[in-house]
Amino acid sequence: MYYFRKIIYLSVLLLFLFPLPSQASQNFDQWLADLKQESIQKGISVETVNAALSGIKPIPRVIELDRKQPEGSMTFAQYRKRVINQARIDKGRRLLREHRTELDRASAKYGVQPQYIVALWGIETSYGDNTGGFKVVPALATLAFDGRRSKFFRGELINALKIIDGGHISAKAMKGSWAGAMGQNQFMPSSFKAYAVDGNNDGRRDIWTSLPDVFASTANYLGTNGWKGDKKWGRAVKAPQSIPKSLAGIKNKKSLDAWKNMGVTLPGGGALPTVPGIKAALVRPDGASGPAFLVYDNYGVIMTWNKSTYFATSVGLLADKIAQ
Repeated sequence: MYYFRKIIYLSVLLLFLFPLPSQASQNFDQWLADLKQESIQKGISVETVNAALSGIKPIPRVIELDRKQPEGSMTFAQYRKRVINQARIDKGRRLLREHRTELDRASAKYGVQPQYIVALWGIETSYGDNTGGFKVVPALATLAFDGRRSKFFRGELINALKIIDGGHISAKAMKGSWAGAMGQNQFMPSSFKAYAVDGNNDGRRDIWTSLPDVFASTANYLGTNGWKGDKKWGRAVKAPQSIPKSLAGIKNKKSLDAWKNMGVTLPGGGALPTVPGIKAALVRPDGASGPAFLVYDNYGVIMTWNKSTYFATSVGLLADKIAQ
């Protein structure tokens, strides 16, 4: 009798912790009905809401990817080798030449050098070749329903519906990453709302298929966040391992002369240039034994795009290679 009661107890507990698919479906259906009502109350048309949300279901693969830990086991050297290869450099140089007119137009308007626009394009989606195969609306709905970061993703989902309602893209064509990053420059819907622009003046902001829109939107993001078009991102340097770890990091900015006095040199051992008014931070993505970089204000702007020193440093290095 004891074992029978224990089995019943465990069965009830398992049902509570892991509801049957039909129960989960009913919960999602109710959640979706509430979302539809909220979307309409926020000014999104009934037609858009029905077309975009009807019949969608949670995507288990999205939850699986969301549960994975972010990069941590990969060293910067490994990451750099993966994202900055000769094929990507060569293609970036070719595309810089091929789209020079549009890139120069975006550069002049937003004050961002063309090589940085191309480098972000290359690292984010391999120049548009890998924009993600998930439908953005169901992916965002999955994450908004899941509960771990529901408030954030619910807001992104509402923004995605507003983008569709504005005629910039259809729900069917709105594709991106599992987390909802969209188009050739991987904007989240909130970033699209804030920074996407109509680069070719056709009345739509199309970061999926219109390169003028992709270039102008990327440049607008950087320019709006404080990019300085007459400055670099930073440079590779040689730094003594004796420099305390507490002095590294993008928040610890010092003059180039101050770094020079601590023994920081150019990679070949030459002296750092003296540039009045310029402050730099020492970044060591792999720690004191790995490569070192002095980075400037523009590096911080790249970090607003993606808060990863691996990413920001690689964008700067790829941009330098493309511009050569």
